[in-house]
Amino acid sequence: MDHRSFIQSLSSGQRQALTRKSNSAALQRLALHWGAIVLTGWLIVERVVLWPLLLVLQGVLIIFLFTLLHETIHRTAFATRAANDRVAFVCGFLVILCPQWFRYFHFEHHRFTQHPHKDPELATPKPVTRWQYAKHLSGIPVWLGQLRVLLGNATGASRSAYIPGGGSIIVQREARLFISGYVLLMVISVWLSTTVLLYVWLLPVLLGQPFLRFYLLAEHANCAMVENMFVNTRTTFTSSLVRLITWNMPYHAEHHAYPAVPFHRLEQLHKLMRNYLQETEQGYLAFNKKYIQSLSSKR
Repeated sequence: MDHRSFIQSLSSGQRQALTRKSNSAALQRLALHWGAIVLTGWLIVERVVLWPLLLVLQGVLIIFLFTLLHETIHRTAFATRAANDRVAFVCGFLVILCPQWFRYFHFEHHRFTQHPHKDPELATPKPVTRWQYAKHLSGIPVWLGQLRVLLGNATGASRSAYIPGGGSIIVQREARLFISGYVLLMVISVWLSTTVLLYVWLLPVLLGQPFLRFYLLAEHANCAMVENMFVNTRTTFTSSLVRLITWNMPYHAEHHAYPAVPFHRLEQLHKLMRNYLQETEQGYLAFNKKYIQSLSSKR
């Protein structure tokens, strides 16, 4: 059975139950995630014992807002469009990824998952050597790529086929707003002679990015270039803590098979489709270990 046949096999009642959104579930998860960021940031500012170690924790907490950004650009985290869009804006600002552009990019990825010529994610090749893997994990390529996209969108130089004609103005306006916000924060920091943002945001996200790269690689790397979402996308079994901070996105084949299902119902969806999944892995360490073993030692 492929993913389309599976969705067709669900009753209307099952579909309604699976796609029902919940502000309560989203707010509880949001309070935990954002609350942890605020608390860790405060401990860093207070320079508690061993505070430099908290920079990594803060980085992981902030950079994995990417998974919340992902959920909100699907507009499935909250029951209202406005709540999704506002949270997406905050998350996108913190990880330097404009949500409207990312929505267009990501929906094209969903439409053409693992299509060698149409999936925009495949425009950036996966590492094939250990040197490329190390460079990938450093986060440097993705930061440079995101900055190019931000500047390109702000100036109107970017011409991506997946951005509709009417969307170009929205993307440009949002990119300019982001850049204005970054410049304003920099000016305020210089004016106040403070390094708070450096230690509670900028340095941590640089330290946290390798963890996100390590995590995201498992979603599609080494999966088949076919249309069946049970084959071209991987679900990774992991701890409840990882699922908490990633907004249940380790259930990634489930998400790709039925994107309308909100994060808090993905486990329920998994129970229904687990016997059909063809790409799974027992943890991110296990996946990356196998991935490294498949790489060439050449540069």
